[in-house]
Amino acid sequence: VAGHSVGEIAAAHVAGVLSLDDAVKLVSARAGLMQALPTGGAMVAVQAGEDEVLPYLTDGVGVAAVNGPQSVVVSGEEEAVLAVAEAFAAQGRKTSRLKVSHAFHSPLMEPMLDEFAQAIHDLTYNEPRIPIVSNLTGRLADPYTPEYWVRHVREAVRFADGVRTLHDLGVTTFVEIGPGGVLSGMAQGCLDEALTVPVLRGERPERHALVTALAQLHTYGVVVDWSVFFAGARRTELPTYAFQHERFWVDAPEAVAGTVVDPVDAEFWDTVEREDLQALAETLDIGASDTFGDVLPRLSSWRRQRKERSAVDSWRYGITWKAIPDPAPQSPACGGVWLVPVSAAHLGDDWVTACLRGLAERGLTTLPVPVEPSTDRAELTAQLAGVIGGESVAGVLSLLALDGEAAPAAAALTVGVALSVLLVQALGDAGIGAPLWCVTRNAMGVSAAETMTDPHQSQVWGLGRVAALEHARRWGGLVDLPGTVDDRIAGRLVAVFGQSAEDQVAIRDRGLFARRLSRLPAARSDRTWSPRGTVLITGGTGALGGHVARWLAGAGAEHLVLTSRRGLDAPGAAALKEELEAAGVRVTVAACDVADREALAALLAQHPVDAVVHAAGTAEAGMLAETSLGDFAATVAAKALGALHLHELLGERELDAFVLFSSISGVWGGGGQAAYSAANAFLDGLARHRRDRGLTATAVAWGPWADGGMVADTGDEERLRRRGLTTLRPDRAIAALHGALSGADGTVTVADVDWARFVVPFTVSRPSALLGDLPEVRAALAERRPAGQSAEPSALGEKLATLSEDERRRLLVDTVCAHAAAVLGHSGVTAVEPDLAFRDLGFDSLTAVELRNLLTADTGLTLPATLVFDHPTPEAVARHLGSQLAGGQGPDEVSVFGELDRLEAVIGTAATAEETVRSGVRRRLQELLTLMNAAGEQHTGVADAQRQLQDATVDDIFDLIDQDLENS
Repeated sequence: VAGHSVGEIAAAHVAGVLSLDDAVKLVSARAGLMQALPTGGAMVAVQAGEDEVLPYLTDGVGVAAVNGPQSVVVSGEEEAVLAVAEAFAAQGRKTSRLKVSHAFHSPLMEPMLDEFAQAIHDLTYNEPRIPIVSNLTGRLADPYTPEYWVRHVREAVRFADGVRTLHDLGVTTFVEIGPGGVLSGMAQGCLDEALTVPVLRGERPERHALVTALAQLHTYGVVVDWSVFFAGARRTELPTYAFQHERFWVDAPEAVAGTVVDPVDAEFWDTVEREDLQALAETLDIGASDTFGDVLPRLSSWRRQRKERSAVDSWRYGITWKAIPDPAPQSPACGGVWLVPVSAAHLGDDWVTACLRGLAERGLTTLPVPVEPSTDRAELTAQLAGVIGGESVAGVLSLLALDGEAAPAAAALTVGVALSVLLVQALGDAGIGAPLWCVTRNAMGVSAAETMTDPHQSQVWGLGRVAALEHARRWGGLVDLPGTVDDRIAGRLVAVFGQSAEDQVAIRDRGLFARRLSRLPAARSDRTWSPRGTVLITGGTGALGGHVARWLAGAGAEHLVLTSRRGLDAPGAAALKEELEAAGVRVTVAACDVADREALAALLAQHPVDAVVHAAGTAEAGMLAETSLGDFAATVAAKALGALHLHELLGERELDAFVLFSSISGVWGGGGQAAYSAANAFLDGLARHRRDRGLTATAVAWGPWADGGMVADTGDEERLRRRGLTTLRPDRAIAALHGALSGADGTVTVADVDWARFVVPFTVSRPSALLGDLPEVRAALAERRPAGQSAEPSALGEKLATLSEDERRRLLVDTVCAHAAAVLGHSGVTAVEPDLAFRDLGFDSLTAVELRNLLTADTGLTLPATLVFDHPTPEAVARHLGSQLAGGQGPDEVSVFGELDRLEAVIGTAATAEETVRSGVRRRLQELLTLMNAAGEQHTGVADAQRQLQDATVDDIFDLIDQDLENS
């Protein structure tokens, strides 16, 4: 793409359109006729979009250039041009008059056009060998004609359109060939994400600028032919060494990028190194008469406090939206039949119509499925099956979330959320395995400037994150669209369908954005939030609410109002009230279900509050496919409906704090927790909604608390730890809450996660771009991918086909041992003996799943999650692989573990269930183990085992594998 008019003539010569002589004639004729025109007129650059400028234009002024979304040049008669500039300057926009001899690309050019046409009429115009993006149209240039160059003199230079055209064609790197870097800066203003490199810079020597440009391109992955640059050079091998040494010393851990750095700690040691006695005395509160014996305990106490604060700060995460390049359109997404379920009340909306039209224009055959609010699961299943009529479906695009009316049978849900739940279930019931994409509208705040108008749609995002884990093979993703769907938005939407890297995206006019989890900086220490007056704590008589109440009582609250459904009849409520009152705080314990709006309104009228902590709600576990809409709504109501009532009843009242206790299940999902995830995602959305309106709000998405806060017993804590989640000590969690309130955080995630343990099982069946930018996650996934792993699933099978039976057996054994060594972290395959049991090698449930994944990638086989359980040694696994690759099939894996494979999509997620649920699962698993250890393995026993496995959660599956590894 050329940056200006003469530049396009040069580009036309390079592309073979014009010979050198004809290019010179074209430039000379153009320049000569322009110089013959009377001087005068003006050109002014204006900080505005083209559509904003057009209403100000007159017959004497026109748009000369569109250089960016907010960069336009107007040109023409001086008085008219300056009037346009003054109008925008009055609005606070920047304007800049250009130093030019003529008003180029304006009505003042018209006297030369006829003569210019005659002068260039006989030139020869060839077809371009290299595609050129036209400055005249902003699109790929049509065959050049004399009339084209005449229009080129008069009409606007559409540089911004040209850059966007290239970007839509997949171009992400722009190299500026010219005397400076002006065009590179303009191109960056047109795109959010693009690499722009100027080859020459006016202020630098040419050689230095050129080499710098090549190096920059090389570091960004652009292929540079260094053999041409280093003419005459040759490659040389690195020196070899006599011995291969292996070290067994433990290296000191290296700092991980993104780890919280404690500035106070660093400042303290800087003070010591400077020998600044006064500053050190102030830090440790040391008096002139204090001895070393007095100072040492204070130093120790200060250090412990700093370590505590550093640990708490390392738990802080937040959600960001990362600008990503538009994906190139993919052929799988550019055709086929797409079901589009939409609420019947919204089917004719302009927005919905624009979506359907945009998809159809890009080759997708859309079949709208109008769904009534009263539709149940069976009816929706039959409706979907009837629409497709046995025809193959390429995808499902749900627009159901747009319906914000209250669901008729589930008060805690909107129609859109309720129908979205039923849709996920009905698609499975109907046997439709096409990817499901759920669309919301203005439900995600990508930037601080955006306003979230409807937090209810956030529930669909929480639901979707769990659906991605439980139904990975038929899940597409979540997409948030703006309020207007135009051609560009529709194009980006279809492009998103054609890629698989991102499944939580927001599409905006300015580009595409992907949802990411990132570390937050340490909590502010220069201000401290303190409670005052009356504070309401919902769920205040429970263990979690009790921890919060004790902190508030000691921090300055005068009156605590604790609510629960049973009030003083709740276990421990009377003792908690007595304990708090002994601390000098007035305490009111009220029996109030915050999901009951009238009861809550009466309570607030009786006790006007200065702050609210909404900690009520329980985590009900259950797989989405087996959850009734009523149960789903009940779980959501406990958290979401109470929060909504508090928000509405307190209205515009100025509060010191409005704290919502959310959960990590709403941030990244959790197997068996679809309803709980939806409820917590709503709390995060409600906090954003309140802050957009200028109201106070803080939503904290907690990891599990210890000591009865969120985890039932130490057994639960150990199960979570094996999954990578360490329970939070209540005093540290309270410190994190205090930090969030002091720092005025809007939404924050607080969790102690061992990412190396957590991420591998979490991504067993589906990669997670959400977590992918965390350095610890990248490192963990890289370590679990052994060097030399085949990129082609069939490569191992093809190699085996050329070997004898003994050679095949040895290769398979070596392959299994190599992967086992990599999973266990050994430096070589000799550390794994083929006939040694996996249990004795040190395998647990997580490493067993990792080994299965690596062998799946190598062989292309669908292997059960219990591979190591079924075949307890590397040799046994190798024999099984050989049988499968030869077309055989083991008799027991298919029958007993078919249901385990069904749950494979959610293995590794940390589902935390109530103790009653866990007791039932333990009983079922004990019965299952009895059947599995029975000698006969009759058909009836196997069938019973399958039925019991259907109700097992993720944790239960892992516990089963661990138990059997111990017993094997």
